[in-house]
Amino acid sequence: MEKKSVREIVSLVLKALTLAMGVAVVVLSCLDILEAQTAITLLGIGLACAGISMLEKK
Repeated sequence: MEKKSVREIVSLVLKALTLAMGVAVVVLSCLDILEAQTAITLLGIGLACAGISMLEKK
């Protein structure tokens, strides 16, 4: 098994979190469980993770 650096693992986690937040907002909105304020907060967290992931690439 190949060893991954901490930077690669953090990048993967940030990308996964971005995807998870987007999917969670869509699913919870379809089920009519999510309020608009909460959806905006979740999407903001996902967008921040995507931004951090893009900034750390060289």
